Amino acid sequence: MQSAQSLRHFILDNLRAGRWRVGDRLPPERSFSDRFGLSRGSVRKVLQDLRELGLIEQTVGSGTFVREGAEAVVQALPAEQVSQSSPAELMEARITLEPAILELVIANATATDFRRMDECCERAERAQSLMEFEHWDGMLHEAIALAAHNSFVAGVFSHMNQVRAQTEWGVLKRRSVTPERRLLYQREHRALVKAIKARDLDQARSAALQHLVGVRRNLFGG
Repeated sequence: MQSAQSLRHFILDNLRAGRWRVGDRLPPERSFSDRFGLSRGSVRKVLQDLRELGLIEQTVGSGTFVREGAEAVVQALPAEQVSQSSPAELMEARITLEPAILELVIANATATDFRRMDECCERAERAQSLMEFEHWDGMLHEAIALAAHNSFVAGVFSHMNQVRAQTEWGVLKRRSVTPERRLLYQREHRALVKAIKARDLDQARSAALQHLVGVRRNLFGG
């Protein structure tokens, strides 16, 4: 049910933020199914619920569209609670999604994207506090996601960064990051960016997975 709830959150977040406006077509059911690991039936149930709220309309053969009046309806709904997503769920999602998007990143990243990645690495390395380091750590992963130049991916990672901003995540990170681990994370970030800039997909995926699995181990043990 958590994955279905994540899809609901994602759609509502995009509507609230104005990324999807009246008449815009939503991604197809197959795309939602693949991205969130849901059956087509589960995707249809989420869309049916949102249709009944008056947010979307569906036309056979054409797709799913934002309905007129959706903006007023979504603003009247209670805010979705990002805190429902735990740090463990976030790490599970990151390990699944971050290596998976690298094919798009390597295909679409520009020189400007590479400069932003380098800047994030440099700012993290110069950070005077763990809080500042964590900020630029998050900015690097966001910069990599944005380099895919795919609005769907950007929306998913925006939600993930909201979870990273939670107090519970910050407490875990402060407990787990030693000076030695921070230096290791910095080296791993550089290795990942180097592989992306070389457009070496296998090496980039390997670097991303090694980094994320290590972060999860340090956060939760095991």
